[in-house]
Amino acid sequence: MNVVWYALWYVIAVGFLVIVHEFGHFWVARRLGFKVLRFSIGFGKPIWRRMVGKDPTELVIGPIPMGGYVKMLDERDGPVPPQLLARSFTRRPPWQRILVLLAGPGFNVLFAILVLWGMNWASGTNDVKLLIGEVQPASVAARGGLARGDQILAVGEKREPNSRDVMFDLLDAILGQGAARLSVRSAAGQTHTVVLSVPDAAARRQLTEPDMLFAGLGFRFDEPPAPAILAAVVRGGNAARAGLLPGDRIVAIDAAPVVNFTDLARLISAAAGKTITLQYQRAGTLHTVQVPVVAAPDASGHPVGHIGIIAAGVKLPPSMLVHTDLSIGAALVAACDDAWDLTATQSKLLWRMVQGQVSVKNLSGPLSIAQFAGESAQAGPESFLNFLVLISLAIALFNLLPIPLLDGGQIVFQAAEWIKGKPLSERTQIFGQQIGIALLVLLLGVALFNDVSRQFG
Repeated sequence: MNVVWYALWYVIAVGFLVIVHEFGHFWVARRLGFKVLRFSIGFGKPIWRRMVGKDPTELVIGPIPMGGYVKMLDERDGPVPPQLLARSFTRRPPWQRILVLLAGPGFNVLFAILVLWGMNWASGTNDVKLLIGEVQPASVAARGGLARGDQILAVGEKREPNSRDVMFDLLDAILGQGAARLSVRSAAGQTHTVVLSVPDAAARRQLTEPDMLFAGLGFRFDEPPAPAILAAVVRGGNAARAGLLPGDRIVAIDAAPVVNFTDLARLISAAAGKTITLQYQRAGTLHTVQVPVVAAPDASGHPVGHIGIIAAGVKLPPSMLVHTDLSIGAALVAACDDAWDLTATQSKLLWRMVQGQVSVKNLSGPLSIAQFAGESAQAGPESFLNFLVLISLAIALFNLLPIPLLDGGQIVFQAAEWIKGKPLSERTQIFGQQIGIALLVLLLGVALFNDVSRQFG
């Protein structure tokens, strides 16, 4: 794992999205007449500052590029000049304060929609026919009647365009009802209904652990095998240190022939903790190299081998794709739908996690987010943009949680003042902040524990 590479893209992604969030607060506050004292990009002792605008605001660049913050005039921070009292945060109407607090998450959602809109308009949509590949004997899928070659058309009443939606909708249906009703078309062209039933609550919860849904149900989607060609080599990984480069074709491991990336992954996975003899082809010339294989636990805790390589993209045959070109208006509608679906799914999973129905192992901390950022950046611009969309929507949702110290908790305080007609007592606000700190520390602790567990088992 290249720590520097992952850290770089984590800072770029999260830092940029936090700036988007803070700019939302800044922009709306200025439009509503709040006095904004400072807009800081980065944290720490300023390395550059300048007063900007007709209504001067200090623009600051800090040395720690992990986002930023907006500081408004506030009587709670100290004396306020009489001529500026009306522009202090605490003197503005509660509904205006609520709009300012909503603006941060709102700008994160707006950013996600704009990115999705541009991608949809530029490339259209490519929906993949959801064809079933292997079905494990005696599994939930087999007992429900799912078979190789079946095409999933809908989960419940919702038609399914891609595997991501199927994953979330399957999980939602099984957690909510104990079973998911699928409309499928068989390889012979006949449409029928399949029911995947998981009546046991403990078994349902186990399905929510990372990478366990399809394995637990006992099926996987069919897809052409990827060629044994490296699309990318993780910087600082064992493959990179051994001299492997993107574009290399792997032909054998320990004298066992490698036909496709599935063979490659299987052989490397089985060699966890060992050193393999890897033969590869570059520019028509065969080379042989020794590569140590890192052992890391999978979702079930079993050691799996890794050397730091990424497969080349699989070119799906036209028979598996449904491409749709979108007008600028249709692309915007599709972007809004996608952003709504992703946010609703995240909200449902979070609520089910609070209820104990979804494993807390799904919480990711900075280590996992950094890894996802680095890997998505290495996979290409489209992959990284999709990552930014997901994280931007997650930041919006997280900040809207009714936890004091977050935007959502502050909105609750402002709404209570609006209804009550006067601010909450200082004691109540301090107590709420203490609860908020405890909850945030707990969430961060669980997320970091998950990160460490994934990395070191």
